[in-house]
Parts: sequence; structure tokens; C-alpha cells
Amino acid sequence: MIEVLSSNFVVAVEAIAHNKTRSILTSLGIIFGVASVIAMLAIGKGAQLEIMSQIRLLGANNIIITPVVEQTEGKVEESTGSSAGAEEKKPFSPGLTMEDAASIVAVIPDVASVSPETVVETTAIQSGYRRSTKLVGVTESYFDGSDFEVESGRLFSEQHIELSAPVCVIGADVVTKFFPNQQPIGQELKVGDLWLTVVGVLKKRNISDKNIERLGLRNFDLDIYTPISTMLLRFEDRSRLTADDLTRAAMNQNSGNSNNAAVNYHQLDRLVVRVDGSHRVRPVADVITRMLQRRHNGVVDFEVTVPEALLKQERRTQTIFNIVLASIASISLIVGGIGIMNIMLASVMERIREIGVRRSVGATERDIIYQFLIEAITISITGGLIGVILGVLISEGISLFADIGTAVSVPSIFIAFFVSVAIGLIFGLWPARKAALQDPVFALRHE
Repeated sequence: MIEVLSSNFVVAVEAIAHNKTRSILTSLGIIFGVASVIAMLAIGKGAQLEIMSQIRLLGANNIIITPVVEQTEGKVEESTGSSAGAEEKKPFSPGLTMEDAASIVAVIPDVASVSPETVVETTAIQSGYRRSTKLVGVTESYFDGSDFEVESGRLFSEQHIELSAPVCVIGADVVTKFFPNQQPIGQELKVGDLWLTVVGVLKKRNISDKNIERLGLRNFDLDIYTPISTMLLRFEDRSRLTADDLTRAAMNQNSGNSNNAAVNYHQLDRLVVRVDGSHRVRPVADVITRMLQRRHNGVVDFEVTVPEALLKQERRTQTIFNIVLASIASISLIVGGIGIMNIMLASVMERIREIGVRRSVGATERDIIYQFLIEAITISITGGLIGVILGVLISEGISLFADIGTAVSVPSIFIAFFVSVAIGLIFGLWPARKAALQDPVFALRHE
């Protein structure tokens, strides 16, 4: 059997070599079909990896609560001094506060942790260098739920938080800006009007600009982190009424200035709730929404977002899109198979006399079938190998020039290649069968 196959393989290869141009044109459909399938699957895989990286950035099983600064609204006559409008008072809301965070942990089950966050735009000074930056007040759970890693030093201790200590943890780019030639741990950094001691440095996150814009994130590498107790005590606490607030209100009243601009009265800028188990995220989010509505006296001045659900929906949409793209690309393989069948049928008609000569010297119908079938499969294998190389190059080109993430996977290469071989086998079977059924006597007389 092996000898029969090897001898027919030699005959098939000689026939392909004798008609190089026709063989190359026949394999073009397979080449571009395999390359298209690999490129489309690479785009889909890249999109899937991008979505997974976004889920890791936002944290698995997280619920994000953000404040909404309530805007003024009403009829036109109400803003022009109508008594009816003046009598209508809106319920008081304390805004998003630390008490909300404590209540969520104490009341709602399946909540693993709650991470409050307050951000202040300020400036940092060290060794005569000044730069605008963001000071972020957080708790120790913030770093656990957001996939942060410590490069050197340590994170905040419980003692730091309890004492509202003037300490900070800095991002990797802060080290580059302020401590280029020295060890930052133990050094002091002036943030606003207060000197903070650096106790830790975070590893570089390398978040793309696209993810920063798309997910509403900050550049974590440029942030300075301090205990939230330190932030609220020593820097800013928007929930507390200060002498400056009273003075500003009195000045507006005396000057008759009816300034209706929205004022941010929320103590916190964000709350991240981490839930035990992804299947509990949605129910917990609904309970949190109702609970905060009651705590804020019916004023919906917050927004509850489930990022994993949004990203999963995006992933489902992307999967459907990938299936459509792969299906369209697969049509090229089918067209390539039809091309092989057409060329092989034409080859049978051109080589009837050759078939007759082979049959007259002892070749069987099976030998003729093997010969033409091996020709079709050889063309498919060659086209498949070239298509794999071309598909990888196209994927790299898309990633390089179109700024679209791609990821070529080994399974996609094997799938595209073996499909091309199968197409050569399937579409080459009929021409091989037609060649084997030729009458030897008629074939020898054919001109």
C-alpha cells in the first residue's frame, strides 16, 4: 500500500511541476482563504484579550458607585422669582460618604470589601521640582481589588489609617519625575501644603491611552496615594461645612448673586464594592441602589455601574462579530475548493490519453484515483502552508499599522490548515473519480 501511494505521489508531483502556473493559480483560493481565516481569528482573539485586560483593570466581580452632582432644573417662571417655585424644596442628601461605605459592608451580605476613594487635584514639590498631580485617598482594600503590586516598600498599615498619618504610596512615574537618582522610600514629598513620607512604590501598570479614555480610568502610574483618613482630615472633606463656605454664601447673598451652579457636596469620588461570586453581582447592585436611595432621602445623586456585565455584553457582541468575519473568510476557502475541482476536472479532460496509457500498462482505477487525489491534496497543503505564513504576516501588519490588537493562536493555525487539506480532499474526490472511470480503449484513441 505504501509503495502504491509513494509511486502515485511521484506521478502527481511530476504533473504539478509540469504545470506550475496552473497549480499556482489553483492554490490562490486556498492561500487567501487560509490567510483570511487566520487574520480574522487573530483579530477576534486580540479583541477578547483586550476585553479580559479591561476586566482585570476594573477588577473582577466589582460594582462601581460614582457620585452625580445634582443639577438645577424646573420651569422658567420658577427661576425668575415665582413664589410657587420658591416654596418647593428638594430633599436633603448628604451625598456619597464614608457612612455609605460602612453601611454597605455592615448590612449587605456577599460583600467582600468596599473601597472608598477621594481624588484631589493638587501639586507636588520635591527638590525644587514642581508638578501637577492627583492625590488619591484610599484604604488598604483599594490595592487588593485593583491588581496593584508593590515594587518597593510597603502599603499603608492599619496604624497609618487610624492615626491619619502623613504618608503616601507613589506610582512608578512619580518616582521617575521626583526621585530619578535616589531611593524614594523614606523621602518626603510636599503635596499641596503638607509634607508626606513615602512608604511604598507601586509597579508600573502600563495602561494604554485607549483604556484610560474608554474605561474612565486615570494614569495610575502618576498618582500619589494617601490613607483616606489622612485625605479627609488633612486635605479636603467636602461633607464638612467650613468657614470659607459660610463666607462665600454670605457674599453671594449680599451681592444678590443667584449662582445656581452645581456644587460637588459628595465626600467620596468613587466607591468600589467587591462581591463574592460573579453570579451575585447583579442582585447586590440592585440592593445597593435601593439602600442608597433610602439613605439619600430619595435623591438619586449617584450612579451604580456593573463593569463586568457591560464588558461581558461587549464580549458577546464581539464573539458574534468574529463568527460573522470567520464565516465570510471561510467562503474564500470554499471558493478555493471549487477552483481546485474545476481545474482538476479540466486537467482530467486534457489528460485522457495519459490516463489511457497508464491503464494500459497496468494501473488500476484506484491508482488513477490516488494520482488525481494526491494532486489536489498537495495543492491544498502547499496553499495552506503559504496561507498560514501570509495570515500571520497580515495579522502582524494589522496590529502594527491599524492599531488593532491581534493575537495569532496555534489552534487557529491548525484549524485553518486542516480545513484547507479537507477541502482539497473533498473537492478533489469527484475529478479523481471521473478520471478513474474513463474507458481505457476510448482514452487511448483520444486526441
